[in-house]
Amino acid sequence: MEFFQPWHIIIVVVLAIVIFGAKRLPELGKGLGEGWKGFKEGLSGNADASAKPGDTAHTVTPTAKDELKPPPAA
Repeated sequence: MEFFQPWHIIIVVVLAIVIFGAKRLPELGKGLGEGWKGFKEGLSGNADASAKPGDTAHTVTPTAKDELKPPPAA
């Protein structure tokens, strides 16, 4: 007996459509693919070499308003 049969895949696809909806499935697939790609790049150690300038995290420079103020005297 085989582990996966065609009707197993059909049931999984139908359940995915019922749970997530047909419109969200492409978004979920894209996110899963990007996550898998990032995971593989992280394992190989060359994630920095393939990163685009827009893909990096933004650095926030604190302003005078954001700086810590001394606590009020109690």
